[in-house]
Amino acid sequence: MIIDLTYHQTSEISIPTDPTALKSVLAWFDQFRSAPIPHKTWMQCQLALIEGVTNAVRHAHAGLPAATPVRVTVDIQDDTVSMCIWDQGPGFDLTTVLKSKLTTDNREADGGRGLKIMYLVADQLTYAPSPGQGNCLRLQKTFTPPLT
Repeated sequence: MIIDLTYHQTSEISIPTDPTALKSVLAWFDQFRSAPIPHKTWMQCQLALIEGVTNAVRHAHAGLPAATPVRVTVDIQDDTVSMCIWDQGPGFDLTTVLKSKLTTDNREADGGRGLKIMYLVADQLTYAPSPGQGNCLRLQKTFTPPLT
C-alpha cells in the first residue's frame, strides 16, 4: 500500500510578554485540531507549546517590557509537527540545563519541569540564537498519520 503524504499547514502568532496571552495562543493552536494528526500527538504538542510559551514569558523575557513579542510558528507537513517559539531574552545552553533537569527528580525544585516535558514530547528539541530574530526554541515531533 502506498500512502501519498501531501498535507501542509502553517501558521504564526505573535503575543506580548504577558502570561494571560497564553489563552490566545491556545485558541490559535485549536486550528490544528483538524490536521491529520493523532489526537494524542496533538495533545502532547499542545502541552509542549504551553510549557514553551510560559517559559519564554516568565524566564526569557523576565525584566523586558510587556510589549516585547513572543512569536510562535507551527508547521505541519505530512507526518511532522514543527513548532518554533521565538524569544528576545539573553538565551541559555539548552544541553546543559536539560542535563541538569533530566538527572534531577526533585518535584519541589523551582522550575525546569517544562523543559523536561518538552524534551520527552519532542523527537528533536533545540534552542539557538538566530541573528535578527532572537532565540528559537524548536520542537519537532513525527507521527504516523491516521488512516483515512
